[in-house]
Amino acid sequence: MISVPGIKYQRELEALPYFNKKTAQFLIGKKGRNLEKKISWLKKKDYLRNLKKGLYVTTAFVNQAEKEGFIEYVANILRYPSYISLEYVLAKEGMIPEGVAVVTSVTLKSSRAFTNFLGTFVYRNIKPPLFLGFQEKSFADKTFLVATKAKALFDFLYLKKMSNLKQEILKDLRLNWDAFNPSDWQDFERFVLVSRSFKMKKIYYILEKEAL
Repeated sequence: MISVPGIKYQRELEALPYFNKKTAQFLIGKKGRNLEKKISWLKKKDYLRNLKKGLYVTTAFVNQAEKEGFIEYVANILRYPSYISLEYVLAKEGMIPEGVAVVTSVTLKSSRAFTNFLGTFVYRNIKPPLFLGFQEKSFADKTFLVATKAKALFDFLYLKKMSNLKQEILKDLRLNWDAFNPSDWQDFERFVLVSRSFKMKKIYYILEKEAL
């Protein structure tokens, strides 16, 4: 560890996956305008990086972190509560052919997007009864939430505006139905029933008859 002047608890600061100004005040040992100046100086020296306004991480932590796990963990932090879903999960599960650079998530808060040095994070709002269907994943000694394959597909179709359901689902979206197994289908059906959505019931009927 290279010592950085003016930080009271440097080792503890560099061990954190993220921190806010309140934590920075304690660990750096400054407050008020002096803290603001110190944070600005540390950012110029590339010691600190912004995750979003008022949320930081040290470059030292970033350099030693497993990149994909850290990015996915940060996705849960930037907009809380949220879980990773939609195109990002579908791409990782082989449901859509293209890779996805943007980390897409579902949240109970309003829709939002953030861009930082790690990339772009997009959040879509969903109503509370549908905030389910996710599992815990690990990053170091932390956990974050990621949708199951079935829930990612449900979220994707539920939130997507479509004028011709059958045409888009079966052809235009180029979904790989070979990656969707019977267990996924059962989960998907459960989410459709919970949603009480006419659109999703219609999609379920189309898929049952012609895709799966």
